[in-house]
Amino acid sequence: MTRRAIYVSIRIPAPMERVWQLTQDPALHARWDVRFSRITPTARLAGGGTRFIYERRLPGWTITGTGTTIGEHDRPDGTRTSALRFDSDSRLSPLGSGRGYWRYRPDGEGVVFTTGYDYSPQWGRTLDLIVRPLIGWATAWSFDRLRIWAEAGAPPERWPLRSVLRVWRPERPRAARCERRPPGRRVMEDAPTTLQELVHP
Repeated sequence: MTRRAIYVSIRIPAPMERVWQLTQDPALHARWDVRFSRITPTARLAGGGTRFIYERRLPGWTITGTGTTIGEHDRPDGTRTSALRFDSDSRLSPLGSGRGYWRYRPDGEGVVFTTGYDYSPQWGRTLDLIVRPLIGWATAWSFDRLRIWAEAGAPPERWPLRSVLRVWRPERPRAARCERRPPGRRVMEDAPTTLQELVHP
């Protein structure tokens, strides 16, 4: 892993259960997150959690990978978390093995939804200087796309990736609405303990 873990956070003015549903259901997750085209659960883990495969379809090829995830929704402080490990042996994927988390923090009538994750660059560290900022931007853009769906009910398909060119539409998803710098601590220091317990994909 690197010291340049990706961090994205956004406040979503919607009920916790709504945000949890849109992010934890694999079919719904793939609709708002531009990083994935399909997420398919394949097995339950013995200690809880799920094993899955994922796809990202691109013109002319499809990137595939595997992962494991486990969520916590009854934490004493009212927050919820989801831990993740993933890997891809596809040479077309710039991301190799990685790990990360989602954190859901109640905030008045809304939820602060945060992710932190890191990965081993599969195309080498030089190319990762270009890839990593793009992956971070795609994460932030997707988070704002999720916010619009949870808050206003507008389905994410209304905002395909090409909608970034619609500069005259202020309501479109924008990565700039997200916080991209972690406050004080290193990104992965805020990972839940379940990440350490989670099996590798």
